[in-house]
Amino acid sequence: MTESIESSRVLETAERAAEAGGREIATAFRRQLESSTTGDTTVHRAKQARSYNLVTETDERSERLIVEAIRSAFPRHAILAEEAHSETPDAEHLWIIDPLDGTNNFAHGIPHCAVSIAYRQRGRTEVGVVHNPITGDWYVARRGCGATWNGRPVRVSHVSSLDRVLIGVGFYYDRGEMMRATLAAIADLFGEKIHGIRRFGTASLDLCFVASGRFGAFFEYELAPWDFAAGALIVEEAGGRVSDVEGNPLRVAGGSVLAAAPGVYDRVRRIVEAHRA
Repeated sequence: MTESIESSRVLETAERAAEAGGREIATAFRRQLESSTTGDTTVHRAKQARSYNLVTETDERSERLIVEAIRSAFPRHAILAEEAHSETPDAEHLWIIDPLDGTNNFAHGIPHCAVSIAYRQRGRTEVGVVHNPITGDWYVARRGCGATWNGRPVRVSHVSSLDRVLIGVGFYYDRGEMMRATLAAIADLFGEKIHGIRRFGTASLDLCFVASGRFGAFFEYELAPWDFAAGALIVEEAGGRVSDVEGNPLRVAGGSVLAAAPGVYDRVRRIVEAHRA
């Protein structure tokens, strides 16, 4: 027998879990900033090494707190997460978690990082929450109920021409062929006279920027499911289009991601697909 879950209860759990993980991130972020004020080179290097250790510790603690919050409400649900949980992705009830998206930003004291939590039921994402605990921003969506930013409804941009948009982009860790493909796509996009490119390094928030109309589009040639699962639903519920760069539905196993306002989706997709590595 399948278990019927009220989406409002799921959303409440997701928000509570994101708040718990986010509180850990915000505390560690402030502690890191307070300890990085010296100009001494030797001391700075030692502190930089401690900073990256702090990233790992914060990532792990955030995930533990998030999982505890989910397990307390739904003990039988499967969890797919970046750090220590890799349960079956085809489970009937699946939570997909990134406990700290934007780890490089966090490590360098840049306040652009997030907790990302998505809930999927029978292969379809039903709830998405992305929370930046440093700025206090919340992006939330329930399937069929729209998307919000800090409690206010958001919609994607209404533009229909690339010469009126900013486009977000992400670079995979690969610094070879995939990097060159990304740069080639960026060059072609500039040929369309776009307003500019932004690379902020936190895919979950980049997707939310599409949802809230700041970006006309966002693409990256390789992302893990915890990077995009919540943000993709938020874009869709804000009226945007989401697919891989070939126009196919996103796969829970991960892959390329394109999210865009409907008026520019087709043109952006043709460009980024042409350069796919």
